[in-house]
Amino acid sequence: MLKKILVANRGEIAVRIIRACQELGYEAVAIFSEADRMAPHVRMAQEAYLIGPAPAVESYLCAHKIIDIAKKCGADGVHPGYGFLAENADFAEAVVEAGLTWIGPPPSAIRLMGDKVTARQTVAKANVPLVPGTEPSENLRDDDLHAAAQRIGLPLLVKAAAGGGGKGMREVHHLEELPAAIRTARREAKATFGDDRVYLEKLIENARHIEIQLLGDEHGNVIHLGERECSIQRRHQKLIEEAPSPVVDEALRRKMGAIAVAAAKAVN
Repeated sequence: MLKKILVANRGEIAVRIIRACQELGYEAVAIFSEADRMAPHVRMAQEAYLIGPAPAVESYLCAHKIIDIAKKCGADGVHPGYGFLAENADFAEAVVEAGLTWIGPPPSAIRLMGDKVTARQTVAKANVPLVPGTEPSENLRDDDLHAAAQRIGLPLLVKAAAGGGGKGMREVHHLEELPAAIRTARREAKATFGDDRVYLEKLIENARHIEIQLLGDEHGNVIHLGERECSIQRRHQKLIEEAPSPVVDEALRRKMGAIAVAAAKAVN
């Protein structure tokens, strides 16, 4: 039974998690960098601990420091929020190995979904509809990507297999643009994620970006909490999220929700 939860984040999401902890009767522990000494999440928590200097790489991204603080303060759970280490499977595993409860997806699910090629392959087995793209059996060498582009058709996206946050993505509207797009995407992916693998997906132009919010427990139960409209973007990154989406009716909501739940169960 959890009693004290360390919130491994800052800002708005840390405030929301701390508030939820307190409403549910858990003690909340905050961490903060030197720049966040007087931040709202620090003042809200029952306990707060300095994690390091202002740069995130020296504070909120220091997994060993976070785990040390959690153990020293007697926390029995760690909530990562979003961003920072929330999608780091190694951090999730380290939390579990330290004897703490990881409040988030299993490390195996984080690792699997962090690789978009493997993620596509996994959810496809659960009959989740996918945008046409590189098939799991296809090699990701440049020559094979050129052949795949002919099959998929234009326009298409070159995407980093280990990507996220809009990094390592290039649009291709003419086949002669493909070699440069692959080179650029590989270079950016290597610099950002340490992995230069890329794959192809059909580019759906002027599409709506709709995300389904999911909630799962340790027993394998998964529910959806409706959708978010995420179509207002800059450089493939969301600027505004709106819920519910003004273009999703109840029938489509149920259909998309069921598909999202099936995908989550296939991963977990």
